[in-house]
Amino acid sequence: MIVAYILIGILVLVVIAFFLKFFGLWFRALLSGAPIKLSRLIGMWIRKVKASIIVDSRIMLTKAGLGIDSDLLETHYLAGGDVIKVSKALIAANKAGISLDFKKAAAIDLAGRDVLDAVRTSVNPKVIDCPNPETGKRTIDAVAKDGIQLKAKARVTVRANIERLVGGATEETIIARVGEGIVTTIGSANSYKEVLENPDVISKTVLEKGLDAGTAFEILSIDIADVDVGENIGAKLQADQAEADKRRFQAIAEQRRAAAKAREQEMIAQVRENRAKVVLAEAEIPKAIAEAFRSGNLGIMDYYRLKNIQADTDMRKSISGEAGEGEDMDK
Repeated sequence: MIVAYILIGILVLVVIAFFLKFFGLWFRALLSGAPIKLSRLIGMWIRKVKASIIVDSRIMLTKAGLGIDSDLLETHYLAGGDVIKVSKALIAANKAGISLDFKKAAAIDLAGRDVLDAVRTSVNPKVIDCPNPETGKRTIDAVAKDGIQLKAKARVTVRANIERLVGGATEETIIARVGEGIVTTIGSANSYKEVLENPDVISKTVLEKGLDAGTAFEILSIDIADVDVGENIGAKLQADQAEADKRRFQAIAEQRRAAAKAREQEMIAQVRENRAKVVLAEAEIPKAIAEAFRSGNLGIMDYYRLKNIQADTDMRKSISGEAGEGEDMDK
C-alpha cells in the first residue's frame, strides 16, 4: 500500500507539473478565443515544438479573423518554417486585400523567401538602384553610334508579385535586365545628344521590353536618375587602330629591309666566290705556258710577245685608272 501511495503521489505530482507548465498557455488561448486542448499542448512538448509560438500565432490569426488550425501551424514549424512571420504575412495580406492563403504563404517561406517582406513590398512598392551600389559599380556605361560614352544611373520601382514569388527570379535579374536594356538603347542611338536631350527615351524603351517576365516582381516604372558624358571611345579606338597599323607597317618595312640586307650579303658572297674562281683560273695560266714550252707549242719569241702584250695591257689599265681618279677629284 505504501508503494502504491508513493506511485500515486508521483503521478499526481507529474500531472500537477504538466498542468502548471501548460496551464498558462492553455488559459491564454482560451481567453483569446483560440482554444487549444491541453493534451495537444503536451503533445507539442513531446514533439519538441515550441507551444508558445503556436499559441501566439493562432491567437494573432484568430483575432484577425483567420481561422487557421493549430495542426497546420505545427506542421509548418516542424518543416523548419517561421510560423510567426507567416502569420504576420497572412494578416497583412488580409488587411491589404491581397489573396494569400496559408498553403501559399508556407510554401514561400519554406522556399527561403521573406514572405512578410514580399507582402509589404506588394503593398508598398520599393525602389531598386541600377546598378546596385553594393557591387562597387556606380554607373551603367554604354557607347552611342557616334563613339561617345554615356554613364547612366536608373531607379526601378517594383512591386512583389505574390503569384510568382515561388520560382520567380530575384532583384539581381531585374537589375541585370534593366542594365542590358539601357546599354541596348544607348547603343542604338545615332548620337549621344539624342539621349541627353530625351533621357526618358531610355526608360520608355526599356519598360516596353517586359523585363519583369519570369521574375517575382512587377516593374511599375524605370526612371533615369542621371546621365553623364564619358570618354570619346570612338576616337580612342581609331587612335589605337592607327597605332596598330603603324606598328604593322613598320614590321613589314623592317622585314623587307632585313630581306634586302640578306640579299646584299648573298650577292657580296657570290662576287667573292666568282673572284676566287678567276684567281684559280689565272693560276692555271703559268702552268699552261710551261706545258706549252715543254711540248714545243710555244717558242721563246711567242712568250716575249705575250709578255709585251700583258705589260701593254697593264699600262693601259694604269693610265685609265689614274684618269678616272683625276676626274673624280675634279668633280
